Amino acid sequence: MIRRATEPVVRRDQPSVTRGLLRVQVQAPRPVDSCPGTARALNRCRRGSQRKASANSEVREEMSAPNKSYDPVEVEALKPEAIERAQQEALTAIAEAADLDALREVKAAHTGDRSPLALANREIGALPPHAKADAGKRVGMARKAVSKALVARQEVLEAERDERVLVEEAVDVTLPYDRRPAGARHPLTTLMERIEDVFVAMGYEVAEGPEVETEWFTFDALNIGPDHPARTMQDTFFVSSGHMEAGDGDESGVVLRTHTSPVQIRALLGRELPVYVICPGRVFRTDELDATHTPVFHQVELIAVDEGLTMADLKGTLDHMVRALFGPGMSTRLRPSYFPFTEPSAEMDMVCYVCKGASVGDPERPCRTCSSEGWIELGGCGMVNPRVLTACGVDPERYSGFAFGFGIERMLMFRHNVEDMRDMVEGDVRFTRPFGMEI
Repeated sequence: MIRRATEPVVRRDQPSVTRGLLRVQVQAPRPVDSCPGTARALNRCRRGSQRKASANSEVREEMSAPNKSYDPVEVEALKPEAIERAQQEALTAIAEAADLDALREVKAAHTGDRSPLALANREIGALPPHAKADAGKRVGMARKAVSKALVARQEVLEAERDERVLVEEAVDVTLPYDRRPAGARHPLTTLMERIEDVFVAMGYEVAEGPEVETEWFTFDALNIGPDHPARTMQDTFFVSSGHMEAGDGDESGVVLRTHTSPVQIRALLGRELPVYVICPGRVFRTDELDATHTPVFHQVELIAVDEGLTMADLKGTLDHMVRALFGPGMSTRLRPSYFPFTEPSAEMDMVCYVCKGASVGDPERPCRTCSSEGWIELGGCGMVNPRVLTACGVDPERYSGFAFGFGIERMLMFRHNVEDMRDMVEGDVRFTRPFGMEI
């Protein structure tokens, strides 16, 4: 008797044979006397059942294992010659890429999702199991070779690009450039500011005043009388008013300041005592322009008014200034002289910063800077005249003061060996540029 596996009733005490999807249930033979029909019918039934079970068993035995002889339709993209062709095309395109942009296009065409090798990789799933390994190995090796060639070609192209950039974008710093050239500060300005820094560090103030000044501040307050030669038109620029006739300019009472001393007078009138100020600025005189004179030049003047000041304070201040400007070992000397606004007065000299006085009396080692005299004249100085203090409302019995002044152009000529003063005023950048941005 044969039952299908899907039947709900199965007797477990009877032997069974399983083949594929059919379960063969063989029941024990019943006694002859219990089987309906004759013995011949029973034998035919048994023989039929045995033949049917044997046939089903042979069919399931044959279909239970893989059929290795099954040959599906071949995939064109997975043929060895197709994979080899796709690999060679990719390698050729990579080798022919002339720059990085072309290499990026080659990479997208031969390694992207729609590239021949990528499409072949997708078709591996259609192969039977025994063919997948071989096809996957061929495709994998081809893709690996293409990727390796891409990396190598990219390194070569990047190296060529870097080398080309270094050559094409190189800057020759010796070539002329088309931008506006950077200028330099005028050496007179830098020297003036350096002098200001020296005295500011000593506690002085920097004072400024008008360049067009009255005669009282320029002459009268400084004890310069009406008959002094400096008050003539041969030495001073007078400013005429619009309603005055030509030639009457000397009666206007307004001049272009001949020194920065008027700033000292204004400082004494406008500040509480004690007063320590330095007055740098531009001044004007009717001098002819030559190698050592100019009608427009710069001065620095100083005034200190306090209780108990003496010539010793003046001498110490001058020594500190020349050491700060010309270096250690410098000193000054005072020679008696006369100025209307100081009493006593002196000419201020400093030791030659080139020969330090060694050229004096030595004709074999002359000094051009000091003419082998050992000293260089800087300017005038002295104690403030009591008449000047009185004109500014200062009690000369209680307060005293000292003052000095010198030309900045002259000091620039000393410090930098400038031979012609006209070079300073002509505005030639070839003169100012070597001084650079001195601080």
